[in-house]
Amino acid sequence: MELNEIVIEIEDVNPVDIYGEHNINLELIRSLYPKLKLIARGGKLKVLGEEDLIIEFERKFNQIVDYVSQYNHLPETELERIIFDDDYETKSRMLSEEVLVHGVSGRQIKAITENQKKLVDYSNKNDMVFAVGPAGTGKTYTSVALAVRALKNRQVRKIILTRPAVEAGENLGFLPGDMKDKLDPYMQPLYDALRDMIPHEKLEMLIDKNIIQIAPLAFMRGRTLDNAFVILDEAQNSTHGQMKMFLTRMGKSAKFIITGDPGQVDLPKRGEKSGLKEAIVALQNVKGIATIHLDDKDVVRHRLVKKIINAYKNLEDNV
Repeated sequence: MELNEIVIEIEDVNPVDIYGEHNINLELIRSLYPKLKLIARGGKLKVLGEEDLIIEFERKFNQIVDYVSQYNHLPETELERIIFDDDYETKSRMLSEEVLVHGVSGRQIKAITENQKKLVDYSNKNDMVFAVGPAGTGKTYTSVALAVRALKNRQVRKIILTRPAVEAGENLGFLPGDMKDKLDPYMQPLYDALRDMIPHEKLEMLIDKNIIQIAPLAFMRGRTLDNAFVILDEAQNSTHGQMKMFLTRMGKSAKFIITGDPGQVDLPKRGEKSGLKEAIVALQNVKGIATIHLDDKDVVRHRLVKKIINAYKNLEDNV
């Protein structure tokens, strides 16, 4: 009998995460499909066998790849569930509806507070969302999780994370190194969020391939941002001109989230207006743009952060 042959190319995940250490998962897959011949060479898997069985195998193998992409690992029990349960894909979708992304340790990352859930909902329904509120309310972290989810689900081709390179009331002076070394301190919170959600090697690969781009706001000038999930963080430190420039970079099939804390403006020129405050007012009635206001009830950092925010708010109200 003549055997059919296909070659499955493994993309977006490390083949080792599928095959397992010393090919333990690959050997298990071979034992579960004894009538197929599987030849693994790096990111390509050659499959030989009868046509109907190959079609079934390819569907199941794609589910395995999707699982590894979402969860960053592949337990033996889950591998067997995928192969033996015909309703696995439907059940998996129902179980993960609230989960935005699974972190590097398999931890479920989801919106916790009501306003964080509104941020997710507004982003699903609008192409541009302003998320404003005090420090620690999860606006940046939730936004990055939404971006990673969109990339994993192939809804966008790239993630672009940007923020104004403004020092928070300090003069840091000369910073050594090349351009990346000088700018990385400003971008560190964005790196921190990504490292929670994407394994180190994969994150480095995505950055090297420019699939994930992290750059200061000034570097957005002149670009058209198509098929991208774009986050402008610390937007309260953008000027009128910078904000207008950024908002008009929006290209086809793009999602924008603009986050910031209007109460923490660090613009260097005294009296300079924040582009964030102006944009929220100017765009409040534009269809397709939504604004979510987070507050102290959304604080997910140390319990003292909420008290600190309230203490400063009371001080400002009484001055």
